[in-house]
Amino acid sequence: MKLNIVLVEPEIPQNTGNIARTCAAIGAKLHLVYPLGFSISEKAVKRAGLDYWDKVEIEEHPSFEDFLKKYNPETTNMYFVTTKGQHIYSEPNYNKMEEVYLLFGKETKGLPEPILQKYIDRTIRIPMRETLRSLNLSNSVAIVAYDVLRQAEFDNLETTSKYFN
Repeated sequence: MKLNIVLVEPEIPQNTGNIARTCAAIGAKLHLVYPLGFSISEKAVKRAGLDYWDKVEIEEHPSFEDFLKKYNPETTNMYFVTTKGQHIYSEPNYNKMEEVYLLFGKETKGLPEPILQKYIDRTIRIPMRETLRSLNLSNSVAIVAYDVLRQAEFDNLETTSKYFN
């Protein structure tokens, strides 16, 4: 399975660096949708991603509209991760899909409301207590991405340690 992590207008460089590191570890492609709230060359992004930047495939998109034109939600397995989601992230049967796109919005506002309304049946959420607003973006990406990969039986990932053998 090919997994795509899409960050729509991320604002915090450390989150994007952490997400890039996760993408490198799991072999997911990272899509960055502009405008970004920082420069990719910022030390905070590089520091959070450590030495993984050369191990992650990154595709940049000038705008969300450009991304949606190139990767049409009508023809792709695209899921919109949001606190307003109508389904729990573990409900879709990802292991039957060849490619999956997980979209995450900016830290302060999330994904655009009109898009969420248009694709309401593809909105997914991470369950949490109702009194809390949201989880950290990089934590949310890791939670959902690893469940997608778990359903695909961690295909192409090392599942046992070579240490102590």
